[in-house]
Amino acid sequence: MTRLSVEMLAADPVEPITSAGHAQLGIAVLAGIAVIVLLITKFKVHAFLALTIGSLALGAFAGAPLDKAIASFTSGLGSTVAGVGVLIALGAILGKLLADSGGADQVVDTILARAGGRSMPWAIVLIASVIGLPLFFEVGIVLLIPVVLMVAKRGNYSLMRIGIPALAGLSVMHGLIPPHPGPLVAIDAVGADLGVTLALGVLVAIPTVIIAGPVFSKFAARWVDIPVPEKMVPQRPSEDLDRRPGFGATIATVLLPVVLMLAKALVDIVVDDPENGVQRVFDVVGSPLIALLAAVIVGMFTLGRAAGFSKGRLSTTVEKSLAPIAGILLIVGAGGGFKQTLIDSGVGQMVLDISEDWSIPALLLAWLIAVVIRLATGSATVATVSAAGLVAPLAADMSTAHAALLVLAIGAGSLFFSHVNDAGFWLVKEYFGMSVGQTIKTWSVMETIISVVAGAFVLLLSLLL
Repeated sequence: MTRLSVEMLAADPVEPITSAGHAQLGIAVLAGIAVIVLLITKFKVHAFLALTIGSLALGAFAGAPLDKAIASFTSGLGSTVAGVGVLIALGAILGKLLADSGGADQVVDTILARAGGRSMPWAIVLIASVIGLPLFFEVGIVLLIPVVLMVAKRGNYSLMRIGIPALAGLSVMHGLIPPHPGPLVAIDAVGADLGVTLALGVLVAIPTVIIAGPVFSKFAARWVDIPVPEKMVPQRPSEDLDRRPGFGATIATVLLPVVLMLAKALVDIVVDDPENGVQRVFDVVGSPLIALLAAVIVGMFTLGRAAGFSKGRLSTTVEKSLAPIAGILLIVGAGGGFKQTLIDSGVGQMVLDISEDWSIPALLLAWLIAVVIRLATGSATVATVSAAGLVAPLAADMSTAHAALLVLAIGAGSLFFSHVNDAGFWLVKEYFGMSVGQTIKTWSVMETIISVVAGAFVLLLSLLL
């Protein structure tokens, strides 16, 4: 999918929609991003509308004819949704099956039954990382918060000692690991290989989640010592079920798409012959679409049927999983439209020229751009898709590994210092019953640690690969 789109672009390059100079383009970028920031933060406009209006504003400030700016935006939106829309939908279905069947609760209960004492924060971060693979961040929080509150209360642990590892595991998965929307869009934008990005993302994620989770939670627990907010303990999904899926079957189902995509990447490296029968088979079964589709089909039996779901209940679960992602798909699509407007207006080439003139490493530049947009808009997804559009031309001459690292650098930057303009900030604040100051000392600092540590490991890997 990604390679094909890159080859098509290379064979049929898009003519710039404007011939503006660097100064005008720079002003146009700042103006376009400023419009998006103001609409999201001050006027509380939905990110989809903000990105749409900001894209048109960018084209106008760059001196592009309105019809060409509209064409760039719609083509970018269409190609982005075509590239990642189905994957997001399949991920949502798998996550809903995992939650409604009680599979997530089964994983949680099994691991917690074997953990205790000092190992508890490590068990929590492991749970969050596994559960966070197929689930969106907000869904993961809703699933894990009851567990965090229950463990902290029954085990007499500090709330932050247990809560921070859970949040770190979910956040790292959300920012760095496909099939989450941000990484998928960045992979599509820069033409990176999904399997290689996934493999390197796991390498970066492991030390990052350890440092930002169990290690940092020791300090967070000293800074913020608050009781468990009892009123925030909701009912767990599996409490109404007669039976739940097995632990092994649940883990196997969740990890199936990851294993298939990593196997494809490994075979591509070892065999390296597009005509080889084995590689052709793995190119199919390891493609994101087939890998996720296989996991969903398997999950209907290992999760849904194992929990006693009827065919009608399975159908209802799938239907309910798709409605909440409509907004996400529109935001991701509009982000792709903004990205294409940036590229077609010549901004991508401008960034390429600036990086050469200023001798800024491409990975560091990508991280910095994502950080600035994240701080301004509060949205990790908006930061990812916008930064990916700006730095996409930098990937043209990169190796497969470095293109994947460019995606990870963007993802790391997109997580930097969540504050009051981020919905996730308020979600964490309310669930844990903290003040704004306490949330900044814990959640915001944790997000910054994730961003900096992941960015540092990305730069380190770039020196080794």
